[in-house]
Amino acid sequence: MDLNLTPEQDLIIGMVRRFVREEILPLEQYLDPDADELEDDDRQRLIAKTREMGLYGLDIPPEYGGPDIDLVTRTLLAVEMSQHRAGLYAPCYGTFGGAGLAQLFEATEQQKEQYLYPTLRGEKRGFFGLSEPSGGSDPARAIQTKAVRDGDDWVINGGKLWISGADKADFGLVFARTDTDQGRNGVTCFIVDTDQPGFHVRRIVHTLRSAHYATELQFEDLRVSNDNILGQLNKGFAIANDRLTRQRIPYAAGCIGVAIKAQEMALEYVPQRETFGAPLSTRQSIQWMLVDNDIDIRQALWITLEAASKAQQGESFRKEAAMAKLVATEAGGRVVDRCMQMFGGLGVAKDLPFERWYREMRIRRIGEGPSEVQRHVIARELLGASLR
Repeated sequence: MDLNLTPEQDLIIGMVRRFVREEILPLEQYLDPDADELEDDDRQRLIAKTREMGLYGLDIPPEYGGPDIDLVTRTLLAVEMSQHRAGLYAPCYGTFGGAGLAQLFEATEQQKEQYLYPTLRGEKRGFFGLSEPSGGSDPARAIQTKAVRDGDDWVINGGKLWISGADKADFGLVFARTDTDQGRNGVTCFIVDTDQPGFHVRRIVHTLRSAHYATELQFEDLRVSNDNILGQLNKGFAIANDRLTRQRIPYAAGCIGVAIKAQEMALEYVPQRETFGAPLSTRQSIQWMLVDNDIDIRQALWITLEAASKAQQGESFRKEAAMAKLVATEAGGRVVDRCMQMFGGLGVAKDLPFERWYREMRIRRIGEGPSEVQRHVIARELLGASLR
């Protein structure tokens, strides 16, 4: 793995860095500290800019109109795009676009016409419905939502929990058990329209995450056509697992970007702030915080880039992706915590982004699989069949 940027990477990263500095940061001065959306005029103006940059539609394959960017470069861009107040969960406020539900690229042509293409055009929204009240860390075994065949349809009963965006979605991918005896090999993915009878959604009260509602779903005799199975019958968990593994890489990168920005702010602040007649930067305790921050950031970045490099080359990357998610989320939390301490009272005020990063970074140790599950994945990969 070559850690030096190519000329092309240097150019693209420089464009995104300037975009964040010149477009996103000035807007955030006038937004509510917990905002995760821009005014429509600002959003459309910035989308036009990202289109001019040739970077709109990140994560969309080139054959569907997205930019031709490799995974390592995409990871480096995720680091840059998160370096602002809302960067953890709304990097650049969505103005670079995205693939939405990437699993739909594997859909049938009929399914693409009905769901994928309208999503890419911004005409429809989707949600990803995997976690349930019975558990989310081991979804294949925790899934209790059932789908029973009835002629050309399937009838779904059950529920989902902590689902993002379902209250505003037109459709979603719902994972349901279609074979009660097969564990993870008995789960099927269905494309479900939210306007169908039997589909119920309610918002859950705010969590630590800013300006965001999760939702709870209930399915009561919800009928879905057999044509709306995504992929193969009883093979739905493979679709979910691939998404979860790949998502851990940009998920980790976002945490690193926030840590980099927090460290940058601290390095600018401590030489200016005096205590007992001397700058904070002369205090050994502060110096060691900054050193530990730099080590945490570099370690997380290199591990995450290794995962991206292996995935890009078509090698097995399950262990590396788990390591990236584990290390980056925990290291990012430590960096933000130290920087808050260096800023003192300012660190916990909403005038600065630390308190929002602190709250949202805590969620990252749970989202996309908690730290304990990542350690289990890594151990299983190290020990092989003896732990299965």
